Amino acid sequence: MKHSPSYNVKPSSALYNFKKKNATQDMAISDTNANDLNGSDIHHSDKDVAAELVPEYSQPIDLAVERQVVRKIDIRLLPFMWMGFGLVYYDKAILGSAAILGMIEDLSLSTVNHNTMPPTVSTSRLSWATSICYFGMLCGLYPLTFLLQRFHQGKTLGCVIILWGMVAMLTAAVTSWQGLFVQRFFLGFIECVVPPAFLCIISGYYTQDEQALRQSWWYSAAGGWTIIGSALSYGFGNISSGSLRTWQYLYLLAGGLTVLFGVCVCFIFPDSAASAGFLTADQRVVAIERLRKGQTGMRCRKIKGYQVRESFLDIKVWIYFAMITTIFSVSGAIQGFGPLIVSTFGYTPLQSVLLQFPSGALSFIAILLNGYLSSRIRNIRLLLVMVCCLPVIIGCVMMWKSEWTYHAPAPVIGFTILGIATGAASMTMATSMANVSGASKKSFMAAASFVGNCVGNIFSPQLVKTESRRDHYPELWQGIIICYCIAIALAGLLYFLLSRENARRDRLTLLAEEADRVAFLDLTDKENLHFRYVW
Repeated sequence: MKHSPSYNVKPSSALYNFKKKNATQDMAISDTNANDLNGSDIHHSDKDVAAELVPEYSQPIDLAVERQVVRKIDIRLLPFMWMGFGLVYYDKAILGSAAILGMIEDLSLSTVNHNTMPPTVSTSRLSWATSICYFGMLCGLYPLTFLLQRFHQGKTLGCVIILWGMVAMLTAAVTSWQGLFVQRFFLGFIECVVPPAFLCIISGYYTQDEQALRQSWWYSAAGGWTIIGSALSYGFGNISSGSLRTWQYLYLLAGGLTVLFGVCVCFIFPDSAASAGFLTADQRVVAIERLRKGQTGMRCRKIKGYQVRESFLDIKVWIYFAMITTIFSVSGAIQGFGPLIVSTFGYTPLQSVLLQFPSGALSFIAILLNGYLSSRIRNIRLLLVMVCCLPVIIGCVMMWKSEWTYHAPAPVIGFTILGIATGAASMTMATSMANVSGASKKSFMAAASFVGNCVGNIFSPQLVKTESRRDHYPELWQGIIICYCIAIALAGLLYFLLSRENARRDRLTLLAEEADRVAFLDLTDKENLHFRYVW
C-alpha cells in the first residue's frame, strides 16, 4: 500500500490497511517482557492511545504538514501553559511581597524574644508558612497526578485549577498565623498537579529534540511573572484607601485570575494529540507519527504497576530527584524572604518589591537561552545545568561576604544573579522527562521531579535565621552553596551513566523496523532497547 506523503488518507484507512510484518520481538524489547508484549496479546487499553490511529509501522510524513502541525500545537498549548505556570509561580511568590506589605504584622508571623539582649525578632512562622504549602503538595501530588492520567486531561486539569483559585482567594479571609498555615496546606494540595501535568503534556506532543525548548517557553513564566507580580504588588502597594489591606487585594486578584484561567482550560485544553479538536483528522495522524522515532509514546490511561515499580528501582529517577531537590533550594527562601532580605539594604518595602525586576529578567533570559541552545546543540543539556549552577554559587558568596551597608550594590547584584537558578531548574526538569518512556513511568517521573521541588522548597526557608541577620544569614548561603555543588556532581554522574547506556545499546543488533512497531506499545525506556537517552 502506498501512503500519501501529505496524509490525505483517512486515519481509519491508515489504521487498518497496512501490511503487517513479522520480526523477532526480543531484538526490540527486554527478554523479561517479550512474551507479554506480542502484538496480538496486548489488551487494547494497555497500549498508547496513539495505537488507535496509526499502524504498527511508520508512515512517511510530509515535512511541510509536520511544520504546520507543530505550529498549531505551539499556538494552542504554550500560551496556556505559560499563563498557568506563571499563576503557580505568582501564587507562591506573593507571600514574599505580602510579608513586606503588612501580612507579618496582621497575622503575627514574627515573634520577639525578650530574653535576649537586645531582644531578637524571629520570623520562623513566616518560614513555616512558606514550607507548609509544599507539605500540602507532597500529600496531593501522587493521587492527583495519576488521577490526571486516568481521566480526560483538559477537563480534569481545568476543574482542579478552578478549585485552586478559590482556595487562593480565601487567603484574604485569614486572620491568624494558624489559619494561614491551614489555608496554605490545602492550597499546595490542590495546585500541586499543574507543573507535573505540563511536563507530561510536553512529552506527549513533542519529540525529544523539541521538548527542552518548549519546556523553556512555558517555564520562562517564572521570570516573566516575577516581573509582572512585582509590578502588581507595587501598584497595589500604593493603594491607600479601601477596606482591605494591600496583601489581601493581591490574593483576591491572583485567585480570580486563576479561576478564569481554569474555566478556559476546561473548554480549550485537549486530552491528547490523538483527540485534539484543533487538528484535522489527517493532522492528528501526523502529530502522532512524528513521535514514533523518539520512542517516548504519547498517552495511556491505564496505570501500570510494574512501571511504577521500575521507577522506584531506576537510579536515574533518584538522581534527577536529588538534583531537583538541591537546585530548588534557592526558590523557597527567595520566594518567602526575597523582598524582606533586600529591604535590609536600606530600601523601602515598595523599592524592595521593584528590585525583584532584575532577578526576574535574568531568570527569563537564562531559561529561554538554555532552551534555545539545547535545541541547536545536541546533548548539551546537563552541561548547561552545570554552567547555570556556577553563577548561583557566586551570587551566594556575594550575598554572604559583601558589606550590607545602606544601598550597597554588591549584595543586590548577588541577589539578582540568583535568578539564574531557574535556568538550571528548567533544564533539569525538561531532561528528566525526555529520558523516560511509558505513560505510568512518565507520570511517576513528573511527580518525583515535583517532590524534589517540594523538598527543596521545604528546607530552604528554614535556613533563614533572623537571629543571624547581622552575619548575613550564613546558614542560608552555606546551605545553597553545598546544594549546588552536589547538583553539579550529580549532573556529571548522570552524563556518564546516560552516555554509557546509549553506547551499550548502539552495540546491540536490533531490527530497525521493530522500532516502529514497539513505539506505541507503552513500553518503558528500560524495556524498549530502541529508546535513546539525551543529556
